[in-house]
Amino acid sequence: MRKYAVLPQMSRDELYLSDGGLETVLIFHKGMDLPLFAACTLLRTEEGTTALRDYFDEMAAVADRAGVGFIVDTATWRANPDWTDQLGLSRDAFREVNVAAVLLAREIRDRWERQIPIAVSGVVGPRGDGYRADRLQS
Repeated sequence: MRKYAVLPQMSRDELYLSDGGLETVLIFHKGMDLPLFAACTLLRTEEGTTALRDYFDEMAAVADRAGVGFIVDTATWRANPDWTDQLGLSRDAFREVNVAAVLLAREIRDRWERQIPIAVSGVVGPRGDGYRADRLQS
């Protein structure tokens, strides 16, 4: 059996809340426009970044009230070159949103880690339709 390293944040015997459906919440509960369910596009504006920050802070607060840890995901489900043309963004723009997503996740971690155990998860999204795995990542 292969032995895997354990993340230091998760070495304790604790439960963690994970993301609760970022794109779904932003579109259907917050009324935001996310072309192709691409939350990463929000990282291109201060208003969008604030919406993401608020979402993750709300989730971390739920974890805090429940007495569990929180896994903060990067908002990078569609932030890969396969979606560049469809979203009308350059590869440089995707590089920028990936960096911005990690920085935001680290900001959330830094703000909450004194209250709850918290880990950052770098999300790698699908090449094609997220509900039909016909084009696998290499």
